[in-house]
Amino acid sequence: MAITRDDVRRVAALARLRLKPEEEAHLAVDLDKILEAFAKLQALDTTGVAPARALAEPATPLREDVVTNPPASDDLLANAPAPEGRYFRVPKIIE
Repeated sequence: MAITRDDVRRVAALARLRLKPEEEAHLAVDLDKILEAFAKLQALDTTGVAPARALAEPATPLREDVVTNPPASDDLLANAPAPEGRYFRVPKIIE
């Protein structure tokens, strides 16, 4: 399948890109090469080849999501200059 300049213009319009004519020609050639590479891959016989889930193990092991620092509102409010009940009292910033 050959990529034409019209195809490049249409994709560029969808992506809201402004391309110069020489960029359109260059992209048409590049995209055509990419599609040729995929066509070669499609031609390969992959029967009997198991699909790969992941190429490598996850870098970070999963762990349980456990709260290790429970909220301590009394300790938090102890350093507040003007606590009001369970809340911080702050100066009004909108007139």
